[in-house]
Amino acid sequence: MGPVDDAAASAEFHAFFERHHAELARLAHLLTGEPDAADDLAADALLALWHRWDRVRAADHPVAYARGVVANMARSRIRSAVRERRRITLFWSQREDRAENPDVPGMVDVREALRRLPFRKRACVVLRHSFDLSEKETALALGVSVGTVKSQTSRGMAELQRLLGPRETAPRRVHAAALRAGGVAGRAR
Repeated sequence: MGPVDDAAASAEFHAFFERHHAELARLAHLLTGEPDAADDLAADALLALWHRWDRVRAADHPVAYARGVVANMARSRIRSAVRERRRITLFWSQREDRAENPDVPGMVDVREALRRLPFRKRACVVLRHSFDLSEKETALALGVSVGTVKSQTSRGMAELQRLLGPRETAPRRVHAAALRAGGVAGRAR
């Protein structure tokens, strides 16, 4: 394509974007049920269309092509969410709901300290110590390497111990309270 064609293609795509972005976002919203993600999904679809603009503009029905891209991306997003929910359900089904003699102040301290950890460290600590998953199972659940699980768990535990204070019982307190607070700690953001 020469410079004139590039400018023409760019102008054509811009007009297509302006005409159809809102419709594609609405489609994404209706397919996923996620109003906050709909604009992002439509934008991602339009970016993919731009990368294949020669093919899209040559199609008999470019809008139908665009809708297909949005539908495929929405399907992928939904499948990812379903897989995530299944993992969470699997982990929840493996734990006991009752703890005898819970250390409520300890659980509150641990939950607050867990909330202060970055997500990956928190997830590794909770899955390893609250759900008693192996390093390999944790890596599989989070989609990371076993080495990442080892380092993030170690760093997360060190940070929890720092946050909970330098008591000689801090490591046992973290582990025991994490085990008792498993359900709540697992839900912490």
